[in-house]
Amino acid sequence: MADTALYKDKKARQAFIAKGEEVFDGIKDKLQGQEGVVAIEPKSGEYFVGKTLGAANDAAFAKYPDNWMYFVRLDDPNAAIPLATW
Repeated sequence: MADTALYKDKKARQAFIAKGEEVFDGIKDKLQGQEGVVAIEPKSGEYFVGKTLGAANDAAFAKYPDNWMYFVRLDDPNAAIPLATW
């Protein structure tokens, strides 16, 4: 199970989100024309694209089980959330 400290610590969560947004800004041009959701691992900059949140999670979970990821909808980058892979 992922460590819940990230979710409970407001400053840590905000820093995680800021890094996720930074990585997304750097890759969004590569993702033009794709649909679905991207799962971003902010520390490494690795990302996984899926047609759905579940598909993006499955791809991310295969490499990063029970790890916090920053999920972003490609059609609405304001629809973003940090979640632990499940």
